[in-house]
Amino acid sequence: MVIFILTIFSPLFFFFFISLFSHYFTRRHILFFIIFGSSLLFVFLICLMSYFLFDIQYEIEYLNWFNFYNFLLIWGFYCDRFICIMLFLIILIATCVIYYSIDYLYYDPFLIKFLSYLFLFIFFMFLLITSNNLLQLFFGWEGVGLCSFLLITFWYSRIPAIKAGLKALIINRIGDLLLLFAFIFISYFCKTLNYQILSSIIFYFQNYNIIIFNYEFHLISIICFFLLLGAVGKSAQIGLHTWLPDAMEGPTPVSALIHAATMVTAGIFLIIKCSFLFEYSNFILLLIMFIGGLTALMASTIGLVQNDIKKIIAYSTCSQLGLMLLICGLSCYTISLFHLLTHACFKALLFLIAGTIIHQLQDEQDIRKYGNLFYFLPFLNIILIIASFSLMGFPFLAGFYSKDLLIENIFNYKFFFYNFFFFLISLITLLSSMYSVRLIIKTFFFSVKTNYSLFFSFHQLSFFFFFFFLFFIFFFFFFFFFFFIFFFFFLYKYF
Repeated sequence: MVIFILTIFSPLFFFFFISLFSHYFTRRHILFFIIFGSSLLFVFLICLMSYFLFDIQYEIEYLNWFNFYNFLLIWGFYCDRFICIMLFLIILIATCVIYYSIDYLYYDPFLIKFLSYLFLFIFFMFLLITSNNLLQLFFGWEGVGLCSFLLITFWYSRIPAIKAGLKALIINRIGDLLLLFAFIFISYFCKTLNYQILSSIIFYFQNYNIIIFNYEFHLISIICFFLLLGAVGKSAQIGLHTWLPDAMEGPTPVSALIHAATMVTAGIFLIIKCSFLFEYSNFILLLIMFIGGLTALMASTIGLVQNDIKKIIAYSTCSQLGLMLLICGLSCYTISLFHLLTHACFKALLFLIAGTIIHQLQDEQDIRKYGNLFYFLPFLNIILIIASFSLMGFPFLAGFYSKDLLIENIFNYKFFFYNFFFFLISLITLLSSMYSVRLIIKTFFFSVKTNYSLFFSFHQLSFFFFFFFLFFIFFFFFFFFFFFIFFFFFLYKYF
């Protein structure tokens, strides 16, 4: 229990310490403290894995938030295997991104401020994941949106970065407002926002209807509809997806942490967490499948014709999030969670490789100006091929296990309606392979399209980058092979 609380609040402590006392120490001392803090999070992660293995579940309630008539809300935290998996994902990616950022932005004068923002983001993400009620989740939900704005606009002297940050902030506010409507309906009719209480009493509302403007609506369907719209805004689904590609104006480590691995998965997390509500509305489950399928198809086709290396990967993220949403519509929440975990790892690796290539080529992002980089950057070529093959679902890599389960489960439905989604997922997987191969070929194997002087001004890769990428390769080849075996052994009864 103590380890769990320390894990949640340690990023907040590091944020305040760095923000308030960084000017009292040298830059080297502060960076050492940041490395210590991120390493401490990784140690906490190892301790939390014992909770996962032994299926430890508990709820911590330590503060009465407010008590109004019959409505009681207590500030607290909840831990189970699902929460441990999300904490594992956030800490793993965040620790790697912090280490990467120290080398990537070492000569940036505002590096310390950037790392403090990362710690603040990690805290709000922990708050979102571990909350025991929906209102506390909303605090973390808004906090990660604020940190996203701060990190996208980190280079505030660039006008495109300011515009992208404001666009992300405004579009996310639309989804957040709709999500707030869902919380209002839940609190008014159910008199609670606590997950455990809500899941035990929602059965009594399964046939409850309300009248709005002389029209009768199913209460749970209305609640799930607004929850879905909130998830659509945060996870960049069709209609509210336009902020995600423009958010690539921020530093590349931001793209890897927030816009590929953690923040955009918050909408999927909300749907999985509130699955006990969605199971009472077949119409909303069908709507989830259509939104996810259309988003995945739309993003795959757009990514096929993009020329900005980061936007190709951004649209790929949007497409994979659509697949996660689609499989949630089939009530296969465990498979969606598994794909979320594998996707976060290989997509973060793709973004970090893209950032390294951009850094090597003096901030050039247009792949039409790349070519023959295999001879200059052979190590990065190998890593990019491994990460792209994982995205394609190549056997024995991370994406293969989750995508195979995703396609197999939808194939098991023999109705014509589900056959349509099976062919849709197969088409999306084919398009994913096409833009991944296009990215590899245009970057490393086509003839040179730019000035040769560019190749004589490469920055030297530090030893840290080699060590970092070798760690990820080990993670892809060995860890997911064993994790695939144990994942369903522990979680197949969870949902």
